[in-house]
Amino acid sequence: MRCKTVRLVVMLALVLLAAPLTSHAQPATKVYRIGFVRSTTASANASENEAFTQRLRELGYTEGQNLIIEARFANGQAERLPALVAELVRLPVDYLVVGGTVTTHVAKQATSTIPIVMINASDDPVRLGLITSLARPGGNITGVIDIAPELAGKRLELLKEAFPHITRVGHLSDKNIAPGMTHLQEVEATARLMGVHIQPLEMQGPDDLEQAFQVARAERAEALIVAEYGFLNNHRERIVQLVDAIRLPVMYTHAAFVKLGGLMSYGEDRLDRARHAAMFVHKILKGVQP
Repeated sequence: MRCKTVRLVVMLALVLLAAPLTSHAQPATKVYRIGFVRSTTASANASENEAFTQRLRELGYTEGQNLIIEARFANGQAERLPALVAELVRLPVDYLVVGGTVTTHVAKQATSTIPIVMINASDDPVRLGLITSLARPGGNITGVIDIAPELAGKRLELLKEAFPHITRVGHLSDKNIAPGMTHLQEVEATARLMGVHIQPLEMQGPDDLEQAFQVARAERAEALIVAEYGFLNNHRERIVQLVDAIRLPVMYTHAAFVKLGGLMSYGEDRLDRARHAAMFVHKILKGVQP
């Protein structure tokens, strides 16, 4: 019998990187050109992208008048990111707004002069060497990070609370993405304290999805956690369908899966995060105007 649908979406405060970037003064009539780069498809984060542009409009920036947004999407193919970022640097753009840790790395390697605003780095940017500290990022990078990997243990606790009988939990992640591996480590640390066995289901790409679910079933997983970093973020509908097929309770890291019929999720408000990123862009622009 299919598990009763429970929609649990907890919105958390974001960690904001403190200091806005500075630049040389520009005329008030300048039309600013922003390069916007994400590793996903345009549709995967459409609501977040719209929240970002809507907040800019509320702050007084109108596309076609004082703002041009050059958007580029890698469609889940990380190898395309260097070329996309290089294209924007050559235009050139005044600022780069980048989604995700991998994209931020690529942008940092491409330019040390164009200000970069991270919209959703999903791993510790200090540990990864992207910035000096959260309080004083330094260099040309600032923005917003999420704390999803650090919430991994809480996700397991909530899953166990909802389904007390579970002792074996499959963990789906993209093994090529650092946040997915960090999420797995956090889940495993909590699982040891709870007496729960975690079954890693690490995948290289979307072709591995069916096999991962077959392994979960064969090894008697009683529930699943989906860390939707990397390619998993681009295959939400397919993942929800595969979960339905094996009839297991599942915890997601993103509310978008719940909207597609997934069981439950626990994570930050990503629309609010996108709006905060727009505010960082505004602070940069405001700082350069006379």
